Amino acid sequence: MLKTKLLAACAFSALALGTAMPASAQAVLPQDDQAEASSPDIVVTGSLIRGAREDGAIPIDVIGADELSRQGSPSGLDLLKNLPTSNGIIGDANQFDARAQGSEGVASVNLRGLGPQRTLVLLNGKRIVSAGTGVPVVDINLIPQGSIGRIEILKDGAAATYGSDAIAGVVNFITRSDQEGFQAQGDYRYVRGSSGDYTGTVSYGHTQDGFQMFASFGYQHRSELRTTDRDFTVQPYQNNPQGGFSGGGSPGNFGFGGTPNFVRDLGCEALGGFRSLPGSTTDRCFTNFGQFDNLVEPEDRYQAYIETKIDLASNVSFKATALYGSSSTRITTSPSYLPTLPPSANAASGGAGLFIIPTYAPALRDYCSLFGAASGCVTVAGQPVAPAIAFPVLFRPFMLGGNPLFTQPGNDRNSAFSQRQSQSVRFTAEFDWEISSDLNLDTGFTYSEYERGIEGTDTFGDLFQNALAGFGGPNCAFATPASRAGLNATQIAALAGTGGCNFFNPFSTAVLRNPVTGQTNSNFAGTRNPTGFNLAPGAGLINDLATIDNFFRDTRSDTTTRLFVGDIVLSGQSGIELPGGPLSFAIGGQYRSNSFRVRQAADNNLAINPCPGSPLNPAATCNPQTGALGFLGTNFNRSANSGVYAVFGELQAPVTDTLNLQFSARFENYGGQIGSTFNPQGRARWQVTPWLAIRGGAGTTFRGPPAESQLGQVTSLQVIGTSFRAIDIRGNPNLEPETALTYGGGIVLNAGPFSGSIDYFRYDLNGPAEAEPVSGIVNALFGASGTANCANPAFAALRSRFTFTGAGCGIGNVQRLTTNIVNSADVSTSGIDFQGQVKFDVSTIKMLLGVNGTYIINYKTQDITVEGVVVQPAFDGVGQLNFQTSAYPLPQIKGNVFLQADVGRHNVRLQYNYIDGYTDQRGAAIFGPNPGALAGASVTGGKNIGAFDTLDFTYRVNLPTNTVITLSAQNILNKQPPFARLDFNYDPFTASPLGFNARFGITQRF
Repeated sequence: MLKTKLLAACAFSALALGTAMPASAQAVLPQDDQAEASSPDIVVTGSLIRGAREDGAIPIDVIGADELSRQGSPSGLDLLKNLPTSNGIIGDANQFDARAQGSEGVASVNLRGLGPQRTLVLLNGKRIVSAGTGVPVVDINLIPQGSIGRIEILKDGAAATYGSDAIAGVVNFITRSDQEGFQAQGDYRYVRGSSGDYTGTVSYGHTQDGFQMFASFGYQHRSELRTTDRDFTVQPYQNNPQGGFSGGGSPGNFGFGGTPNFVRDLGCEALGGFRSLPGSTTDRCFTNFGQFDNLVEPEDRYQAYIETKIDLASNVSFKATALYGSSSTRITTSPSYLPTLPPSANAASGGAGLFIIPTYAPALRDYCSLFGAASGCVTVAGQPVAPAIAFPVLFRPFMLGGNPLFTQPGNDRNSAFSQRQSQSVRFTAEFDWEISSDLNLDTGFTYSEYERGIEGTDTFGDLFQNALAGFGGPNCAFATPASRAGLNATQIAALAGTGGCNFFNPFSTAVLRNPVTGQTNSNFAGTRNPTGFNLAPGAGLINDLATIDNFFRDTRSDTTTRLFVGDIVLSGQSGIELPGGPLSFAIGGQYRSNSFRVRQAADNNLAINPCPGSPLNPAATCNPQTGALGFLGTNFNRSANSGVYAVFGELQAPVTDTLNLQFSARFENYGGQIGSTFNPQGRARWQVTPWLAIRGGAGTTFRGPPAESQLGQVTSLQVIGTSFRAIDIRGNPNLEPETALTYGGGIVLNAGPFSGSIDYFRYDLNGPAEAEPVSGIVNALFGASGTANCANPAFAALRSRFTFTGAGCGIGNVQRLTTNIVNSADVSTSGIDFQGQVKFDVSTIKMLLGVNGTYIINYKTQDITVEGVVVQPAFDGVGQLNFQTSAYPLPQIKGNVFLQADVGRHNVRLQYNYIDGYTDQRGAAIFGPNPGALAGASVTGGKNIGAFDTLDFTYRVNLPTNTVITLSAQNILNKQPPFARLDFNYDPFTASPLGFNARFGITQRF
């Protein structure tokens, strides 16, 4: 009811205010940008014709530098999260969603929630190469923030003008090329619990005697904000079983007595784990990894930009630009991951499909002695007669005790650290020849390159098993199967822990304390000092760093993407005079070359370590080749490139003084099996009265399959059951281009002090290239029972996508899942954009009241079928979380209302931001009875995710010294993000975890 009333009120207010009084038509732009955007030298986003009318048929929003300053100079991420037309924003720490994994330090634009890969991002009208992430997106963090004069947002498909990727729309960042003199800017942002964020930029511009130049340098820093710095992020298991808990942690769950009857490590509760409630069907230890993670990762970013323009003759000019960007991000993760691949027969005691702690291991003997019959051990004369066993998904090397390899300053939690580095360069060269007063010839070249380095940490499963059996460490003489060949069990037991070989203790007795909560383990072997055991590190009870470092490995992937674009455009007036003015045109051609290359480090390279046993036996074989790492996955080096040829044209036809038409068309040829596409588009604007205009348009758009989606595979981490599992996503060389039909229309009102618009939009997207939905596949096979269709022959092919533990088919036994990138189900979405603002005076105060929002009517996705089974039935994603589906979170209403006041040199702005509530549509597996851990009780909280509304305040003063001082406070009521049944207990795609934060900024012009 609230959202319906809000939409109706906003729309009615816009219409009512718009009819108040007639006035001459103007473009709906922020007031400070109208003059700038109407310059005859500017090519408007959405058109190729120089000097095209800004008040034409193109639905554009323009956000100028002055408008951004009035909003408190929000970061690019803050701006995008509040942008009504965007949903599903990548930028905040969100390592638990496959669409954001590996993109730490990267920020993207996602118009209409159709996916950031379907929004074309430009810098000065020219393309930028995508980042080498799982989802190919443009990293706006490396766009030179200190250089931007305005941002133009085209809220419509534009493939007819720009080609591939412009399905949802276009965001064009335009530099402040006409700056004169020096400008320096800096700000500091206070965020409770962190050291704050700060930025600094310097720029210089000059124009003289046919020469123009502009240069800038920028730096931004974000400080770490831990999950433990916010109350909502780590909650008890009974509040949110999905809130960062794993049923395979440390302390883990083991089978004693030679049977797969897995029970919790009895040290679980003492170290802060949650034990299944009495009456549950399992006895498990659930440990929380979220407490070791961050809400904001520390980042450092640099950008340097320069552009020059030289008049070579009175009618010929040359322009060149160069951009360099760099970012470095350290991500903080769980102390270790699940070793989802069981050890092979090359490891000591390996080959049984699970991990084994043999009877002779000191850790097992001590554990059984300490806890006696309660442990589940079967003993004779105090000694275990059967090994302890562990399925790969029920334990891991490290969790609640942290990882002792990571003791860097400031890492008191002993979380695992990994690095993300990005570097980008971009060069452009343009020749502009004014052939006559009516004709222009533009020739341009763009080269753009992005390098992305992604590091990680993971476990070599066979080396880990060796350590459990007493053959661990870098100097073990009996580590390889060849060195133990021909030995019987007694002989192997005698060799364990000798010849430079060490043990690893997987039980809670190896953990002193929980470094996050401070809970101390009274059963730690080092303080308990059990009689008859060697307490030297590596001897069996206390773990040593060398052994850990031997099986716990560093991984790295380096991805390089390159883009070359050459284009030529002839534009101007045709010589044909229509009643409303001259018929304008543009024709041209373009060539684009894209390349993609990824190089793997040795430990995660299938050519070097194709199998679990490869680190111990280079001749090891396996089918399929899974690599040696237990969780993150292993891949081959791979590369691909493609070339695209295009021809295009555009007409601007002012049929009358009040009717303007635009026609565009583009033909692109990819060659090979992808083939070619032809996309026309038409737009119209009719000035019905001096204060009312009607505009609309329709066209087709497309997106060619990116090279990185056509080959190889990547591994993501997604929740299946109670823990994260490795999801291998395979490329598809048979992908076809996505296509879409887009159309819409609306009214534009300009009535004296009021301006506003209401527009309807619709996108019909066919064959979007997406990974098959994990949640749908899991639900289809396992259902609410966890084993629903395991024995159903019709599901055999779907079942073959999973790798299970030795316990067989069941949601709790999943080790890995393989999915493909496919041309998925068609999507249809529609909605309404509305905006309006009215100026009025209160005494000497100039006031501005504005509203801006989007209402999504529907987002319908058709059935998705995998291996002949409908795994995701058709659904409408509006107002839904859409977890692990083919859609992003889609609140139905998103918008803001602001009140602004100018008094002389002073400006204040109060802005209310609103993001509608939405529903988590997952079913009984999440919100139904939980017999395994909660004795059948249900946790229903989080089914309805509340609205997120915040209030911001900004004060700005322009001093006579050419100094601008800005004070702003965001979320001044300190609203927490609404609760969601996700790992951080909120939705990072939609809300902000920061709470109240304040910014002080100063700008000085010289």
